[in-house]
Amino acid sequence: MHRRTALRSARLGAALTAGALALTAALTGCSSSDPLSSGGDSDASAKGDTIVVGSQDYYSNEIIAEIYAQALEADGFDVDRQFRIGQREVYLPEIESGKIDLFPEYSGNLLQYFVSDAPERLSDDVYDALSAAMPKGLRVLEQSPATDQDTYVVTRAFAEKWDLKTVDDLKNVTDPLTFGSNSEAESRPYGPAGLEKTYGIKDVKFTPIEDSGGPLTVKALQDGSIQFANIYSADPSLAANDLVTLEDTKGIFLASNVVPIASDKVDDKAEGVINDVSAAMTPEDLVELNGQSVNDERSAEDIAKEWLDGQSF
Repeated sequence: MHRRTALRSARLGAALTAGALALTAALTGCSSSDPLSSGGDSDASAKGDTIVVGSQDYYSNEIIAEIYAQALEADGFDVDRQFRIGQREVYLPEIESGKIDLFPEYSGNLLQYFVSDAPERLSDDVYDALSAAMPKGLRVLEQSPATDQDTYVVTRAFAEKWDLKTVDDLKNVTDPLTFGSNSEAESRPYGPAGLEKTYGIKDVKFTPIEDSGGPLTVKALQDGSIQFANIYSADPSLAANDLVTLEDTKGIFLASNVVPIASDKVDDKAEGVINDVSAAMTPEDLVELNGQSVNDERSAEDIAKEWLDGQSF
């Protein structure tokens, strides 16, 4: 069966199942605000034939988790969604205890959680180190080209004027350079001193802009008061404002590719489904998906369905 047709069938079945579960919950009077509490949908995981998919309490992570869930359902798997759980200190113990089977993560940040002084910075090195650092009973599946990490960003006009594709290309700029970011970035490894140390780019000035790559930062880029800024690679403002991310070939930023972590309950067939999803998702896709959530206020379910319907795997 073609995945698109399977998705529609799986979604119909999921809707009927969800309705039945909701009716059962109403009749029994059971409810809980804790997504990991016992009872309700979480009882499905006790059957041994349901994959429990979790997500952070972060809209982008929930979209990815929903894509995993729908892709698995289209291939005949039963899925229990446990979304918007919180941050690593909350959900990682639940994954390690076997309550969650599949979870979208970010390679660099997860590696530093397990190995705080890990020296790896580049994507493949980070992935290999993370694979070796995973606790017993857990593994990482194939990482995606999609990332959600710190980056240097410039306007398209500035990139075209100076032929900028990589961070190293900033050496070609003969006009004064000013970097804009939150104030703490000035002393971080990717601040002006770190840029000189890693890439040999000197005399970069710094302007603090305290909105974490938000609209004030974008405005400063567009009016030329700064020439490059620190904005996360999956931020929907990149596409909305036609901004260009410079490739970090030397690892001044910690690589954080989207990477699924899985329990032993995720078998070879399920792993293949998720690896197909990871391979298909590009950095541009993730920016677009996030934009649909932030700008268009679409649900994670609808965003995931549309993306999957557009894939050929």
